[in-house]
Amino acid sequence: MFANLVPVTRERHATQRIRPVERFDFARQFHVASLMMHEFVRATAFYPIVFIEEGEHKVFKPVALLGLEASENLCVDAESAGWLPGAYIPGIIRRYPFALATTAVQGEFAICVDEGANLLSDADGMPLFNAEGAATETLEHVKRFLGELQQMDTITQAFCEWVVRHDLLKPLNLRVRVGSDTRDIAGSYVVNEERLDALSDRAFLEMRRLRYLAPIHAHLTSLAQIDRLVRLKEVRAGGGATDTRSRSGRKTTGRPRSPRKA
Repeated sequence: MFANLVPVTRERHATQRIRPVERFDFARQFHVASLMMHEFVRATAFYPIVFIEEGEHKVFKPVALLGLEASENLCVDAESAGWLPGAYIPGIIRRYPFALATTAVQGEFAICVDEGANLLSDADGMPLFNAEGAATETLEHVKRFLGELQQMDTITQAFCEWVVRHDLLKPLNLRVRVGSDTRDIAGSYVVNEERLDALSDRAFLEMRRLRYLAPIHAHLTSLAQIDRLVRLKEVRAGGGATDTRSRSGRKTTGRPRSPRKA
């Protein structure tokens, strides 16, 4: 996502202005976008929300599925580079061209900007610093937003750890066909509804107390949005019938089934 990420400082960016993001070329090759637990409800109407494993230590994180294959973002228009009209844009995308970076001091982070984004200017946009060298409201807003994302990420990690601790995840294996092309959606995980229903009363009450019930149900509901990705893929490919198959070989034509039922 970032070409040249550097810390935002008065010395370097005193006269710099930031222009708004109008094109999403930087996200064109992202087929997934990290999603915070607090975003699930808003994202569920637009994207399948799945979990992916990082490393070899059963560390999982939730993501919005943006495409059906690697390096494909069906939510970025092929010509205008605009985002899918009306769709919720994940916070990890909206933060661009800013990000947090760790510093030499444990627990402290630096606000950074991608100077390779071609959004900084000496003439156009909103200033980052005022004439006295203090951060403007624009930069303060960026700080607050990045700080909120960092806090939400910590809460989301705890949520994922709870889901894994209760063995609620199962692999998602789904075969999708657009026209004559067939692709397997693999490498991601979803909540196993049978295990969810079998939770002990104690675990269920804990889930409710921790406010995990709503995001889990939002995740399960979101899986029907794989249909939307198939249709977007079909339009981009120029038409053709859609077909999804589970590993068991069951087949549907036209409107594909939810992967929970596959």
